[in-house]
Amino acid sequence: MKTNKILVATQNRNKFREIVKLNTIDKLEFLYKKNLIDIVEDGNNFFENAYKKAYETAKYYRMVSMADDSGLVVDALNGAPGIYSARYAGKEKNDKKNNTKLLRKLKNKLNRKARFKAIIVLARPDGKYWKAEGVCEGYITTEPKGENGFGYDPIFKIDRFNKTMAQLSLEEKNLISHRGKSIRKMLDKIDQNFTEIFKGGINE
Repeated sequence: MKTNKILVATQNRNKFREIVKLNTIDKLEFLYKKNLIDIVEDGNNFFENAYKKAYETAKYYRMVSMADDSGLVVDALNGAPGIYSARYAGKEKNDKKNNTKLLRKLKNKLNRKARFKAIIVLARPDGKYWKAEGVCEGYITTEPKGENGFGYDPIFKIDRFNKTMAQLSLEEKNLISHRGKSIRKMLDKIDQNFTEIFKGGINE
């Protein structure tokens, strides 16, 4: 059976693992590539960044590509860190420093409600695209807990489990996470639009 391939536009192996874990389409394979072209994320929102990454990658490598842009939106900080979540504490994108800065910003704040948002875009080299969105509600703890996950997972608590995301297994996280929800929605769209997505000999 022929397998169609989608290049995932990320250098984050944790994100890639989550996508592969959720894939239920037998004739579909997700690819990870080291040293992808460098794309400046200069969009004004999650969608603009995700689309730019997916489309520029698809155009450069001449194959269907998928990218996400996601981040943490904190009510008491007027939506920050938002699209700057990965580099909240600096360009080096250090998870520990990002968490430390966020906890410092929320010190003495009573409202600790927050949500993770993820936008996934699948793009063909000609610019045609499909979009999916996922949201996960929770709140920010006062200290990190857990060893799993990445990013803000150690300080983002889910009421349903009474645990931080970093205390969940990958299977538990994928059930409720913003990325898990958006990936499942995207997989449904891929399944429903398979022929159109891969038409024109792309990936052959």
